[in-house]
Amino acid sequence: MWLLWVLLAIVALVVIVLIANIKIVPQSRAYVVERLGAYKETWQTGLHVLIPIFERIAKQVSLKEQVADFPPQPVITKDNVTMQIDTVVFFQITDPKLYAYGVEHPIAAIENLTATTLRNIIGELELDHTLTSRDTINAKIRSILDEATDPWGIKINRVELKNIKPPAEIQDAMEKQMKAERQRREAILRAEGEKSSNILVAEGKKESQILEAEAEKAAAILRAEAEKEARIKKAEAEAEAILKINQAQAESIRLINEANPDQAYLTLKKLESFEKVSDGNATKIIIPSDLQNVVGLVNTIAESAKEDK
Repeated sequence: MWLLWVLLAIVALVVIVLIANIKIVPQSRAYVVERLGAYKETWQTGLHVLIPIFERIAKQVSLKEQVADFPPQPVITKDNVTMQIDTVVFFQITDPKLYAYGVEHPIAAIENLTATTLRNIIGELELDHTLTSRDTINAKIRSILDEATDPWGIKINRVELKNIKPPAEIQDAMEKQMKAERQRREAILRAEGEKSSNILVAEGKKESQILEAEAEKAAAILRAEAEKEARIKKAEAEAEAILKINQAQAESIRLINEANPDQAYLTLKKLESFEKVSDGNATKIIIPSDLQNVVGLVNTIAESAKEDK
């Protein structure tokens, strides 16, 4: 009976050991397996069985992209300015075996390599160039790190300079320089604005003068046309009046001719004409040759008038 219990115990122990050595590798991870202390294989995603006692999982590796944020490092520029620069490195493990056996402490190795590479690159640049060449510095560091970490099974995807902190006096000088530059730009913009304003004002005055001249010209033309029209109307009225007078005189002469006037009437008309001439401003008076006959006629008419009374 006790043999049965021993067998059951042995079977249960074997089952427990087998279950304990069944391994499931999750997604984006890899297991480095050793057998008797030597590298055997790398397990990828899926179900695997580990041989007890003889095999072991030496290292579990994440295949995701990882981020290493390193503390600020002191660097000296070409013009002897000491700055503090901290970097961020984005990397990914591409070969778990090389990562497990390539270097003892991969992250520390990347940090030290980044610091030395950064010092070498910054040492060849001046301060102003360093502050304006981040992309160039990032590309150089990434290229050097990627080449150096390739034997470690690590791929450097990107390197970024997180912060660049120059000394306080340099920062103060840079702020003053930036302030002066802003003031200069403001003065230039103000001058350009005033120039544009003066140009617009001058153009406006010129345009106004042109419009005023055109208005005066138009007004003069209208006045001249009005005066011309008034003169034409006046001349037409005078001509029409003269025409009517002439027509009236002609009609009067026609009527007189039709009435066959006697000599006395004609003599009176001559006297009226003579009276009009004498009342005028003429300096010469032409006396008709039959003036004596006219005077006699006047005396006769006067005497006849007295007898009637």
